[in-house]
Amino acid sequence: MFKHILIPTDGSEITGKAVETAINLARAVGAKLSTISVKEPFPYSAISEMQPVPPQEFFDAQERIAAGRVKTVIDVANAAGLQCTGSTVEALHPWEAILEHAAHEGVDLVVMASHGRRGMAALLLGSETQRVLIHSKIPVLVVK
Repeated sequence: MFKHILIPTDGSEITGKAVETAINLARAVGAKLSTISVKEPFPYSAISEMQPVPPQEFFDAQERIAAGRVKTVIDVANAAGLQCTGSTVEALHPWEAILEHAAHEGVDLVVMASHGRRGMAALLLGSETQRVLIHSKIPVLVVK
């Protein structure tokens, strides 16, 4: 069945449900687990001298946050008796980074949370999950 499952994480509470689902599935089918957290790029502007936070501080903070999210997933997997590898990556569009990482790592299933946008918010903003679903060439399991 599935051999390598990727769990994208943004640190939200609903991601915890996706992590639990992925762990249970990995245990049932003997798959390995990976997790990824996508960092925001520095918001460069035309008036870069006016940035409230220096770029290096921003990058360091983004890495700390993303690494903490990845560590949380790895710790939960380890507590369940499973190994899990983790990565952080910077990208303007998280959905693209998730799919590129999945392809590079040979992932055959992505398990991710749905953030449940409805109405105009969903229409105008979409969601990273929706974009992964639309563009993915591999199965995607969405957990609500």
